[in-house]
Amino acid sequence: MKQGVQGSAGPGIPATRGRPASVPAQPSAADVNAAARGEHTHAEQPADRPLIQRASVRGQILDALRTALVSGELKPGEVYSAPALGERFGVSATPVREAMQQLALEGAVEVVPNRGFRVVERDARELAELAEVRALIEMPVMLRLARTVPVERWAELRPLAEATVRAASSGCRATYAEADRAFHRAVLGLAGNAQLVRIADDLHRRAQWPLIGAAGRWGRADLIADAAEHTALLDALIAGNVDVVRTLVSEHFAGAN
Repeated sequence: MKQGVQGSAGPGIPATRGRPASVPAQPSAADVNAAARGEHTHAEQPADRPLIQRASVRGQILDALRTALVSGELKPGEVYSAPALGERFGVSATPVREAMQQLALEGAVEVVPNRGFRVVERDARELAELAEVRALIEMPVMLRLARTVPVERWAELRPLAEATVRAASSGCRATYAEADRAFHRAVLGLAGNAQLVRIADDLHRRAQWPLIGAAGRWGRADLIADAAEHTALLDALIAGNVDVVRTLVSEHFAGAN
């Protein structure tokens, strides 16, 4: 993991000796324009392998950085430079810098002039505040859905609840984080309000960022316990037991503190 400006390994990508991580190279502007005109270029790829645009590379880097952030490979308080991370990913500094700027907009990192980006140091109070806001938004929606959504719609979410259990069993924090958010998005999605889902997912993502000195937090047992609450919640929703749903949702968010 690259630490500061120097570092030793790239986030989310295994360290290699003498060769960059396998991230597709960006096509030149000339190649992209020629391809759009139907012309053949030396960089043109086979029909089953479309050219990867710069936005796609940036998206891949952003996903990798988010995974590294959740897993703790990007450490709170550390500074990371775009050129150093770009070298590890096998891309230029530009898509890395753009991805980091997106993380800065989300509040995950902050810009350090002439050095790079520092991972924001967060404490338990901030996490508790996020949990409180999430509960204020999600609990009323879940209680309303518990009274109105047909049983068969809740049953359709069973695979997602089970996926969180499998992800928790792996012990990988980043893998579980994705499955966790997918389940919550699916539940809230039944409300039919895309803005609600987007805002709630953003808050959820922020709640998954590591805390200062929290290396031992959220081990495999913690993940399994959290996933079990998903299956219990789904059982209560299928049974139409609003009181149990209220209790489980309250405990779920309290456990996120």
